[in-house]
Amino acid sequence: MNGGCLPVDKHFVRRQVKEQLANMSKLQYEQFSFRIARRLFSLEEWKKAQTVAVTVSNAPEVDTWQIIRQGWAEGKTMVVPKCVPASRGMNFYELTAFTELETVYSGLYEPDPSCTRLVERGQMDLILVPGLAFSRSGSRLGFGGGYYDRFLMGYKGGTAALAFSQQLLETIPKDPHDLPVAQVITENERIVCRPPF
Repeated sequence: MNGGCLPVDKHFVRRQVKEQLANMSKLQYEQFSFRIARRLFSLEEWKKAQTVAVTVSNAPEVDTWQIIRQGWAEGKTMVVPKCVPASRGMNFYELTAFTELETVYSGLYEPDPSCTRLVERGQMDLILVPGLAFSRSGSRLGFGGGYYDRFLMGYKGGTAALAFSQQLLETIPKDPHDLPVAQVITENERIVCRPPF
């Protein structure tokens, strides 16, 4: 990116990554998402996890709908977040059917609290952390709200990021409050960054 210069501005990096993702074809998106999911399902962390937290994806994010389906097929408890903008926090609810989702801002899907069960952070074995860009050391550039950085404070379970290779950068601009992920999974490789925190 930017001719080898160190990217220091988060807005610049977000814009660049979004442009690269926009150039991915629908067929590449589907195939790469499938490869990422298959790599995830082969991990011991996935096999051992009883409760998995994951966002409901919206392209060009890696497709997580297939991950939710696979979790259900394996008898896992799949939990998805609902943002609480007033407090910049998140609550996670068990999802047992896609019909338990509701459309919120920007066309995103979140669980409907009226028909889903609240799940506490300490019950989650594995959290699949979203983001726009990641480094090999586990640094993460999110979408700008800081929701996951706040939620992951003190979390002791496993974390993993699902990303297309275009989202993997040598360096990520970060602030002191930004928390890393334990591993990054792309269509081409699994990168172990650090033990779970």
